[in-house]
Amino acid sequence: MLTAFARAFQTPDLRKKLLFTLGIVVLFRLGQHVPVPGVSFQNVDQCVKEADAAGAGSGLFGLVNVLSGGALLQLTIFALGIMPYITASIILQLLVVVIPRLEALKKEGQAGQAKITQYTRYLTMALAVLQATGLVATARSGTLFPQCTVANDIIPSDSIFTTLVMVIALTSATALIMWMGELITDRGIGNGMSMLMFVSIAAGFPGAMWQIKQQGSLADGWIEFGVVVLCGLAMVGLVLFVELAQRRIPVQYAKRMIGRRSYGGTSTYIPLKVNQAGVIPVIFASSLLYIPQLLVQFAGSDAGWADWINRYFAGGDHPYYIVTYFLLIVFFAFFYVAITFNPEEVAENMKKYGGFIPGIRAGRPTVEYLSYVLNRITWPGSLYLGLIALVPTVALVMFDAQQDFPFGGTSILIIVGVGLETVRQIESQLHQRNYEGFLR
Repeated sequence: MLTAFARAFQTPDLRKKLLFTLGIVVLFRLGQHVPVPGVSFQNVDQCVKEADAAGAGSGLFGLVNVLSGGALLQLTIFALGIMPYITASIILQLLVVVIPRLEALKKEGQAGQAKITQYTRYLTMALAVLQATGLVATARSGTLFPQCTVANDIIPSDSIFTTLVMVIALTSATALIMWMGELITDRGIGNGMSMLMFVSIAAGFPGAMWQIKQQGSLADGWIEFGVVVLCGLAMVGLVLFVELAQRRIPVQYAKRMIGRRSYGGTSTYIPLKVNQAGVIPVIFASSLLYIPQLLVQFAGSDAGWADWINRYFAGGDHPYYIVTYFLLIVFFAFFYVAITFNPEEVAENMKKYGGFIPGIRAGRPTVEYLSYVLNRITWPGSLYLGLIALVPTVALVMFDAQQDFPFGGTSILIIVGVGLETVRQIESQLHQRNYEGFLR
């Protein structure tokens, strides 16, 4: 692998792309440490330290903080990270199935996809304004750090001008992140947004690992450190195994005679991944479970329903919360696969070009067969997602670990997925020049 890295940097075109990607990543990391105008950095730093000591990192704020590389709770200009773009992309994917106009654009090819990308940018900016306003209001009310002694003094000024400047700064930074991600996609290596997400998550690993070592008691914390590293390697191996697992459905194309020439007659396959939904179900489930907690924070805890939510869903370690979280992930896995993979469309395209599955008739039987296979492989994929996502909760309950457990399910899924995709792109470019892959 080291030889392949050296060969990649020896190739001028590939070296230029790698250095360009590295430069954008450095700028992105610098922006994650620039405070938003109008924020008291000393009070924010004190609240972050108190939150780390209390292990408060659950819920949607904890998830967004992980995806922003810790910039959210530090209230930097990149506090929103790429979450507005991710949310906008998911919403557009759902609307493509519902709105005929968007479905028609998707079928137009590159021109239609460019139009959908433009709509995604507009929706990203609208969501950035809403999320920036909500973040400023949450920080000003003190609910961003509910257990901090100086939570109400994070934003000293209550003027409208200060609020407007903070919202504009956060929204403009989101637009800058979106532009940087598109630059990586066009001129660098890998998908830009995925790469920035990878960098944000990986940036928090060293600090979290060192914190586990400092809090350990066996052999000055090195025993706990080693156990966590071994657990992390085991999880990476499991995620790699499942992410690469796929069911290949064979497809045969009939021969066609055009004049004196024969066309077709080739064999291929339809790859159906075990984890067809990716990390989207985990994000959906986390967001949905945090809504009741958010309502309690803004409505107060005097009502009986608020006390019930605080008792069973606020901590994140109650059996009710764990079971509900797991069931929501399974449900959203089936839901997302159902709206992103259309067996009828696949069967229609196969029939149009003379393709068929051996032993299965074209038309309705092919649709039923594809649906049957998809449901069968989605079950282990959804159960795997639920078990991986519950690793931080199980670590909290069994080992009294903090909820910012470094090898959380969402973090591992994103890091492994982005890493695999980036390695594939580097390998394909090396194949074009040297006929030798990245991994021998």
